[in-house]
Amino acid sequence: MIDPVAKFPSELDQLPDRDTEETAEWAASLDAVAKAAGPHRAAYLMRRTLQHAEGAGLALPKLLETDYVNTIPSSAEPVIDGDEEMERRITAWNRWNAAAMVTRGSKYGVGGHIATFASAAWLYETGFNHFFRGKEGDGSGDQLYIQGHASPGIYARAFLDGRLTEAHLDKFRQESGGDGLPSYPHPRRLPWLWEFPTVSMGLGPLSAIYQARFNRYLTNRNIKDVSNSHVWAFLGDGEMDEPESTAALALAAREGLDNLTFVINCNLQRLDGPVRANFKIVQELEAQFRGAGWNVVKSLWGGAWDELFQLDTTGALVRRLREVPDAQVQTYQTRDAAYIREDFFGKDPALVAMAKLLSDDKILECFHLSRGGHEPRKVFAAYKTALSHKGAPTVILAQTVKGFTLGEGFASKNANHQMKKLTTDEFKNMRDLLELPISDAQFIDGVVPYGHPGADSPEVRYLQERRAALGGPAPARRSHAIEALPAPADKSFAAFDKGSGSQSMATTMAFVRLMKDLIRDKVTGKRWVPIVPDEARTFGMESLFPSLGIYSPKGQTYEPVDRDQLMYYREAKDGQILNEGITEAGSMADFIAASSAYATHGEAMIPFYIFYSMFGWQRTADQMWQLGDQLGRGFLVGATAGRTTLTGEGLQHADGHSPMIAATNPAAMSYDPAFAYEVAAIVKDGLRRMYGEAAPGEDQNVFYYLTVYNEPMPQPAKPAGIDEGIVKGLYRFNTAESAGVTVPVNASRIQLLGSGTAIHWALEAQKLLAAEWGVAADVWSATSWTELRRDALEADAALLRGEERTPFIRTALEGVDSPVLAVSDYMRQVPDQIAQWVEQDYSSLGADGFGLSDTREAARRHFGVDAQSIVVAALAQLAKRGEVPVTAVKEARERYGL
Repeated sequence: MIDPVAKFPSELDQLPDRDTEETAEWAASLDAVAKAAGPHRAAYLMRRTLQHAEGAGLALPKLLETDYVNTIPSSAEPVIDGDEEMERRITAWNRWNAAAMVTRGSKYGVGGHIATFASAAWLYETGFNHFFRGKEGDGSGDQLYIQGHASPGIYARAFLDGRLTEAHLDKFRQESGGDGLPSYPHPRRLPWLWEFPTVSMGLGPLSAIYQARFNRYLTNRNIKDVSNSHVWAFLGDGEMDEPESTAALALAAREGLDNLTFVINCNLQRLDGPVRANFKIVQELEAQFRGAGWNVVKSLWGGAWDELFQLDTTGALVRRLREVPDAQVQTYQTRDAAYIREDFFGKDPALVAMAKLLSDDKILECFHLSRGGHEPRKVFAAYKTALSHKGAPTVILAQTVKGFTLGEGFASKNANHQMKKLTTDEFKNMRDLLELPISDAQFIDGVVPYGHPGADSPEVRYLQERRAALGGPAPARRSHAIEALPAPADKSFAAFDKGSGSQSMATTMAFVRLMKDLIRDKVTGKRWVPIVPDEARTFGMESLFPSLGIYSPKGQTYEPVDRDQLMYYREAKDGQILNEGITEAGSMADFIAASSAYATHGEAMIPFYIFYSMFGWQRTADQMWQLGDQLGRGFLVGATAGRTTLTGEGLQHADGHSPMIAATNPAAMSYDPAFAYEVAAIVKDGLRRMYGEAAPGEDQNVFYYLTVYNEPMPQPAKPAGIDEGIVKGLYRFNTAESAGVTVPVNASRIQLLGSGTAIHWALEAQKLLAAEWGVAADVWSATSWTELRRDALEADAALLRGEERTPFIRTALEGVDSPVLAVSDYMRQVPDQIAQWVEQDYSSLGADGFGLSDTREAARRHFGVDAQSIVVAALAQLAKRGEVPVTAVKEARERYGL
């Protein structure tokens, strides 16, 4: 008898055993089975016991791995409610046309992918025929995150049902003419078809999770009941290597998102070779998802394997399938029966005996053709199981063969992701395999023809009837105009026009105060979606907790520690704030879901995501591109902005470049406001453009990015007549004369352009220049270097078209005959964006290099952007022009200790 205490002392010390004799009997029984029937039988009994306990609701650790077999046995598969033969023919046409369009385009060198859809065809077709709800029925339909490399198959289906023509297919990856098809799912390029951009791998699964979560948010907040919408994310097994792919698995399980299904195409290959050459990716993913709390359905083997499993009376086959690494499974796909007999079956006497009962054809059918992801009955069963599972999201692990049906030259070859075409003979072999009525005569001059059974054929009628029953075409994006939201009361914005008097206020706080007022609006207030990654208190937003509530599907199941305080931490099922924890990526995924709700659900939502400036664009710029592609609208707010305003935080927190990164994104309206009234004016204009009545020619599908600062400063009153300048990027804040500084008659003059917090250094420099050097300085607020540059670029393009147009930067500075010195709390590249369009002498200052920990004053002196540094730079610029003595520059440096 085994002494369990001796074997597991540490565990049993912590878990007292009230019946050691019973425990010992269980251990002895297990030892007896292992001795009599072998360790594999003992392990099998343990797994079965754990499965039984889990099914009975006993609180035990979850079983993280099951055998390398299908979760749903053939005997339990439901009957498909459709014409299987008809669906086979439809899928054959789609396989053909997907391969044809890429091959035909290869002569132009534009690329394309054939093998991915070939492996995943039934994963999509089964969904389109039976599960994916369209947008013409009740609710919003389903949301489909299509794997980017499978796009040719989706285009092929749209061609079959009449949504695309041959001319469209022939413009695959050739978009410059205006009617081409984008390479991957790009809503901005094809907004009536694609909803979600997914080919920046890893962002699709992350976004799908937060989309499913946002659907619940809309329902729980009574904005719109979208409880019938299901989110389907189609992913590759190699894609799961991206950390974003699995970053939010726990969130999905924790919130019980049973409105979400991941379908992972496990063809065991990534772009260069096997995903887990020496291991098993399916088993790894199963453990990862089960450990995170997901329901896992494995669909690995096709019906041809049923006979083999029935012959496996000893469990040898299942054991062998568990131990064979993925790269060897890939090799079996390309080898003959003799090799498989020796290498796979020859490792165990029981398998040798089994192989004698199998013909070569049977072995090849199993190892070359029969995979769970290639058989509609297996896929149908997996999907139906996923939809019926409640309380947790489901992942379907479907094993396939990359390049399936494309012939021996493609199937399972390491290079097939880069292979862009089939030969004529390969197409003819594919035609025969798929039993398509395409004659040799249709191959004219070696060009593969597209195939179509006819607009009134049984196949097309069946396809369209199935889609009509499911609510219309899919994928599809609602591109109809959304009714404009009414503008909030003007008093919310005008509240900042008078300034703050002697009271100091940071622009971060100005933004938060503005949001508080806007969220109170009786009409549009409920549509605001505040998003913050566990930094609400940093940004002074804790006062929103009790009034708006923090969204949680469970509400508040505890008494918060600060319940007796005015600004206590309140969670609620209908909470408005999305407080995501420490995840900028998750917060951005939230923002993307909310920002495109106007199209996804026909409900315009106004998200604002406020984040630590440094950890927005630097960390999640790829998601900002995704946001632009998805035509999202809303406000991104980089708080605690700038390189020198964060006292003591140091190198990694000192943001000197985010506006430069933002400038690369065509959809980002990027602003660096200096004053509270500028913040209000920019937000007001953003609401008008994105959610109200946009001006002719304005693209509504943009998002606004504002940098706001944590440096409290007195906020001035708003000068008259500057609204256009605020929105377009530049206006004169004051002149030396209007500022009240005393300068000599005919004094040398310079224009100081400052953005964000830097304008305060410029204003101080204005005083120093007048008082100590007799120089007159006018101060300008550059609210957006980026918008000034874009306007200038558009003016340049107009000139090339023969149109006369003057850039706004030149119009604003018209009549100025003095030099210009620009300064910001960012690297010089930020203000230098406008340099080539400034007709006056131009120079700039900026905070280039790494940040550092110190006081604001010391940091600004270090980077040479403080008021005294501006004075020296201004004198140097004037000295070059002969307007001040050269000695003044040296004297100023020495006086200020520079």
